[in-house]
Amino acid sequence: KQQNKENNNTRLTTSLCCSITKDLTFFTLWYDLQAKLRAIIYCTVAEFQIKLTQTAECNRSTRCNLYRSMTFEGFLRYMESRDCCVFDRAHASVYQDMDQPLTSYFISSSHNTYLTGDQLVGKSHLDAYVCALRKGCRCLEIDCWDGPDMEPVVYHGYTLTTKILFKDVITTVEQHAFEVSAYPVILSLENHCSQEQQEVMAQYLISILGEKLLRTPLDHPTTGDLPSPNDLKYKILIKNKKLKPQIKAEDASGTEAEESIDEGEDDDDDDEEDEDLQSKAKFWSPKKAGPKKEKKKVVVAKALSDLVVYTTSVKFISFSHSKDNQNYYENTSMAEKKARKLAKASGADFVRHNQKFLSRIYPAGSRTSSSNYNPQEFWNVGAQLVALNFQSLGLPMDLNDGRFQDNGGCGYILKPAVLMSSQKSFDPSCSQHRLKPTHLLLKVISGSNLPVPRSGKALDPFVRLEIYGIASDSRRKSTHTIKNNSLNPYWDADMNFSISVPELCLIRFCVRDQTSLLSSEFVGQYTLPFTSLKKGYRWVPLRSRDGCSLDPASLFVFVWYS
Repeated sequence: KQQNKENNNTRLTTSLCCSITKDLTFFTLWYDLQAKLRAIIYCTVAEFQIKLTQTAECNRSTRCNLYRSMTFEGFLRYMESRDCCVFDRAHASVYQDMDQPLTSYFISSSHNTYLTGDQLVGKSHLDAYVCALRKGCRCLEIDCWDGPDMEPVVYHGYTLTTKILFKDVITTVEQHAFEVSAYPVILSLENHCSQEQQEVMAQYLISILGEKLLRTPLDHPTTGDLPSPNDLKYKILIKNKKLKPQIKAEDASGTEAEESIDEGEDDDDDDEEDEDLQSKAKFWSPKKAGPKKEKKKVVVAKALSDLVVYTTSVKFISFSHSKDNQNYYENTSMAEKKARKLAKASGADFVRHNQKFLSRIYPAGSRTSSSNYNPQEFWNVGAQLVALNFQSLGLPMDLNDGRFQDNGGCGYILKPAVLMSSQKSFDPSCSQHRLKPTHLLLKVISGSNLPVPRSGKALDPFVRLEIYGIASDSRRKSTHTIKNNSLNPYWDADMNFSISVPELCLIRFCVRDQTSLLSSEFVGQYTLPFTSLKKGYRWVPLRSRDGCSLDPASLFVFVWYS
């Protein structure tokens, strides 16, 4: 019995030793793994803190503990820094392929750029061109009319808008064209001048713009496509009607060439604008404005025609006519109403048309208050030059600013592949485009330092999330309202969206103040492309109605999509 007892103890001791050895081995491995994890976390935190220190965002006490800990204040600073912004900072510089033809890009475009107010009595000012260019606008409009002493002037014809000199406009463009972007500027001329003053315009364009003015085609062999933004860096292009080659041969002076050079806004393909101009003339000068006269044909001056290279304006007749007759260097313009009808009736044809040719869309002549349409509906069909009244604040300009803050704010955004594919047709009015739509989760957690009104009364804020894309993707959802809290409202609201064409979508965060049961007022907003959304816990910097930063006003959100 004693021997058996000793044997059992020996076995138990051996088993226990083996168990302890296994546990020690496991513990050693686990300890090594923990050490490695600590090293990774340690290096990551240290990297964050070094970054904070280098940007002078840490105080001395934090620097002293640089490799030991991150304070809550330091972590908060990091979460509110640009590194944690909902907008992908990699998209704050030019990152897209800029070697595609001009037809492959959305191009930031302005309508009646010279105006600072409405279309009837608004003031024309050179600062309007400066502001547009500093916003990254790459297509400017210039309405040209005969002025006294052979000096062409710029204003909105048949109205009481003030006038500025054409030469001053060109000088301003020359000075500011490439301040924020090196990519080409297009000057869209709505030309009502006599042949003599057109020649004066041509002289100003040549003498003031100098080497920046593109006067001849590029040297590289043409492939049937327009040049790329990279090919045309630091160049200014003239968009206008152009004399036909046979007309040049018959009469070099252009006196026998009867061509309507109004780039579409007063052309026969859009009588609406012409009728509006006539009605304006009758309203402001009822005695002078007689019965409606037949439209006067304007003679194209050869000197001005010769400056048009890659952006020749032609009349739009139909998609089939353009396919058979339009040259790659020719473009069309149409008012929003006509473009909207075409987009609804022949969306796929409109997309194919814009794969080959430039299209410019402009606001209806009836928008005398300089209001804007929603540009998204024309980006959906691939229109490149969707022109807006830059002086008017509100949703359309928020969307435009959001779209063109991408790609470094250079004014050129590469159109998504769905709009450029020659293999598959795309119709934005069709509801189903993908078998597996993208699921987007946006969680609005809280707000911080929301701006209070002049009355000083605390806000009753809520957040409205808006998706702008094709019709089936466009949605909006709102959080509940928080009473009397402008400093740190807390919503913790989940919002789910199903998106079929995310690459066309814009996301808009809009904070509003609930002033009554059925009404609310704008507080701040932030708009960005879906493709620039960063996942995770993110900071949303709010902007005012005019696009200025409302710092430190912000939202704290969680973003995920799959």
